[in-house]
Amino acid sequence: MLGEIQDKVYKGTTTVGLVCRDGVVLATEKRATMGNFIASRRAKKIYKIADKVAMTTAGAVGDAQFLARLISVEIKLYEIRKEEKPTIKAIATLLSNILNSTRWFPYFVQLLVGGIDKKGASIYSIDLLGGAIEEIDIVATGSGSPTAYGVLEDRYTPDMTVDDAVELAVRAIYSAMRRDSASGDGIDVVKITPEGYFELGREEVEKILSGLRRS
Repeated sequence: MLGEIQDKVYKGTTTVGLVCRDGVVLATEKRATMGNFIASRRAKKIYKIADKVAMTTAGAVGDAQFLARLISVEIKLYEIRKEEKPTIKAIATLLSNILNSTRWFPYFVQLLVGGIDKKGASIYSIDLLGGAIEEIDIVATGSGSPTAYGVLEDRYTPDMTVDDAVELAVRAIYSAMRRDSASGDGIDVVKITPEGYFELGREEVEKILSGLRRS
């Protein structure tokens, strides 16, 4: 029964995250699949959940959208009660607790939460049962993650700039899109630095892709 439900929800994706010397970069492609066919070519998989914090999602689109709304509200409530912004670790822990509390009827998601706080840049990966792990350099999730990891592990360096990390993230997603049928239809990229949250436009992403296609 559980397998039948999983085949009928929107899923299939590639997401990547990189921690670099001046921030973090998160990227995803846009395809959502339902079983063996493409359900959407414009699925949103990166959500801004706080001023300098983003969450990427792999798995069921409905579950991801609900969790994005829920955690955004919880962050606002935290800021009101504590009169300070939560750390990335605190946000990851809160999401972990939410997912763990529903482990018998789980949300079908694999999440990345990354951003900048008073302690610096960090990214956490969180599984559907609430397991949260801090990723100190690179991470990839979803059906295209094996291909993405190959690219990331080959080219990543801890001292790379956020702009270099953007190019690498696009390269990793592009490689996954070419090899994984559940990934495709465009790339979304977000870079977060101490100066703020920046979402790349379609033209900026296409410029990077044009360079990759020529190389």
